[in-house]
Amino acid sequence: MVQLNDQGYFVEERRHRARSLRRWVVVAERTATPRPLPPEGERRRPALISRNPWQLKVVDMTVVSGKRAVTGAGTSGLANDFAVAGNQLMTKVLLIEDDSETAEEITAELVDRGFEVEWSANGIEGLTKARSSRPDAMIVDRLLPGMDGLTVVEALRKDQVRTPVLVLSALGAVDDRVRGLRMGGDDYLTKPFALVELVARVEALLRRPAESRETTLRAGPLELDLIERTAKRGDRVIDLLPREFRLLEYMMQRSDQLLTRAMLLEEVWNYKFVPATNLVDVHMGRLRHKVDGPGDVPMIHNVRGAGFILRTRP
Repeated sequence: MVQLNDQGYFVEERRHRARSLRRWVVVAERTATPRPLPPEGERRRPALISRNPWQLKVVDMTVVSGKRAVTGAGTSGLANDFAVAGNQLMTKVLLIEDDSETAEEITAELVDRGFEVEWSANGIEGLTKARSSRPDAMIVDRLLPGMDGLTVVEALRKDQVRTPVLVLSALGAVDDRVRGLRMGGDDYLTKPFALVELVARVEALLRRPAESRETTLRAGPLELDLIERTAKRGDRVIDLLPREFRLLEYMMQRSDQLLTRAMLLEEVWNYKFVPATNLVDVHMGRLRHKVDGPGDVPMIHNVRGAGFILRTRP
C-alpha cells in the first residue's frame, strides 16, 4: 500500500501478521539533507513539500523479533534501537499452567496482543521463575504438580513480591474464589473461560496504580491489608465480601477523587461498556453502610448525576 504521509513523503507500508509482530513497520529515520524544493515559480502543494529532515523508512521486523538476541544479527543500527526499545516496553507475563494445550492457547493469545510470555508447567519451577525474573503480571493455575498454585502465590506475598496475580481454577464455588483472593490473588477466573476475558483481566490488573502493590493501603481512618484481605476503620473491623473489598481498594487508591459509574464498572467489574444497571449503586450502598457506621463521619459520598467520592477530609 502506497500512501502520502503528513510530511509529504510517499511511503510503502507492507504488513504481514506473525502473531504479535508486524512483518514490516514504518519508523522514522533522520536523513542527511532535506528533500529539495521544486523549481521557483512552480506551483507547490503544501502536502508534498517539507523542509523537515525526517522521513519514514520501512524496517523488517523479523530481524528484531528475537528481542534478546539482536546483538550480532547483522541488522541496521535503527533496527537494533527498535529491538532495544521493544525489550524495554513489552509487558512480561509469567504463566504457570500444567495443561500444555491450555497454556499454548493462552500464550498465543497474549503474544498476539503484544505481551512477552514465559511458561512454567509446575508450581516449584514457576515459583523460582517468579522470584528470579520478576514479571509484570502472573497467571497461575490453582491445581499444579509439585506445588499448589495458591501456595505459590502465598509464598510470593510472604516475600513481599507484589506482582499482580490472576488465579485460574475449575473450582468456581464462592468459598473457593474467596480463598484464592485471601491467599494473595488479585483476581480469580473460573474455567472454562473466554480468552478475550482473560486478556481483559490481565490488562485491568496492569492498569492498577503502583501503590496497589503495597502491603497495606490507608486513607484517613481506613486501613486495608492486601495480604490478609482485611479492612478496618480505626479499631473497628469491617467484614467485606470480595467485590466490596475490590471496590473499597479501588476507591482508597483514588481517595478524594470523583469516580464515575463507568470507571467503576470498567475497573472493578471489568466491563468494557456501560450497561443499563444499578449494579454500582447497590454495591456502593452496602459498602457505605459497612464503612460509615453509626456515629462515624461519612466518608463515601454520592455526587448526584456524576459518581462517588471517598473523602478522607470532612
